[in-house]
Amino acid sequence: MREEQGVVRRSLIDRWFPERHIFLRSGGDTRGYVLTGGRQMAMACVGVAVAAWTLVASGGFIFDMVARSRADDEVVRARAASERLNADLQARLETAVVRMTATTGGLDDMAAMVERRHAALTGVMGMFHGVDGAEAVLAPAKPLAADQSSPVQRIVAVRMDQERLIQRAGDFAQTRAERLRLAFRLAGLNPAAYGATGASLGGPLVEARDPKALATILDVDEPFAVRIRHAADNLSEMRSLADVADDLPFDRPTQARTTSGFGVRFDPFNGRPAVHQGQDFAAPLNTPIYSTAPGIVSFAGVRSGYGNTVEIDHGRGFKTRFAHLNSMAVQPGQRIALGQRIGAMGTTGRSTGVHLHYEVWMNGRPQNPARFIRAGEQIVQ
Repeated sequence: MREEQGVVRRSLIDRWFPERHIFLRSGGDTRGYVLTGGRQMAMACVGVAVAAWTLVASGGFIFDMVARSRADDEVVRARAASERLNADLQARLETAVVRMTATTGGLDDMAAMVERRHAALTGVMGMFHGVDGAEAVLAPAKPLAADQSSPVQRIVAVRMDQERLIQRAGDFAQTRAERLRLAFRLAGLNPAAYGATGASLGGPLVEARDPKALATILDVDEPFAVRIRHAADNLSEMRSLADVADDLPFDRPTQARTTSGFGVRFDPFNGRPAVHQGQDFAAPLNTPIYSTAPGIVSFAGVRSGYGNTVEIDHGRGFKTRFAHLNSMAVQPGQRIALGQRIGAMGTTGRSTGVHLHYEVWMNGRPQNPARFIRAGEQIVQ
């Protein structure tokens, strides 16, 4: 029975990969080469593997381009909507100027509304304290000079500035949040899993999801309360994603050039295909190596194949590994800050030359470090 199965298998191989003879003639000499079925099968397997890897790499590249393009389109649409809203507000406020100029009865009401809006707006602006770039974007306009404008004009100017500030606050937070969400997607992470889960405003505003309730609490008109809630929600999500991003390995371990990426490659020692679970960086001996996120050193010593190795636990299931170091500057249990020097590049362990082997792990599975580095570059932008 086994002999019959072997004959059938051999027959199929001969049918798909028959023995071929190649003759090369050079001058008066003729040389012949024999391509057996086994060699042809090996060549076909290599070709299929290369084609599959090319498709996977191309798919990942196209996915990244599409993600970036979508994020840019969303930013453009948000800016266009903001410009249309500002134009509409300008028209409505100019109409209000005309009405108030004709009668002084609404002046006190307008002044009281402006004061209440100012109090609510002050609370929202305080939430942006410490956010990079917020102070310049959300700076209030200079008030009109008293000797060059009427009280009505000054009140309307303040109200227009309030409208501008709350719109800018919402756009600023939304744009930052979009950039952070794109960075998380580039790293292969779901931003929804790391976004804000609680209410964006504290105290009595926690349960004020209804615009009418929020307007009553803040003592402002309902449309303004809706915009305050919108800005606060965007800011809350932005802060949540930014806080998580500060703890994830989005930085580069070194500025050295990349020599080998994540995925299947030919092993430099035996020449056979093997999975490379990290990214290699090459530079001169003792080039400084830095931590890519804050964390605690979970291992610092010698690992089989890795040589001198430092491993850092960043929490949330993330861990980084730095291998082939020439020296180590940290100890197990030590708390590490972002960008802190942890060692020097070397060639210890299973290494063919001076380089850093860098790995990123999430929940016990190796990830592509290049995706996290691209995410970090997106956040910096």
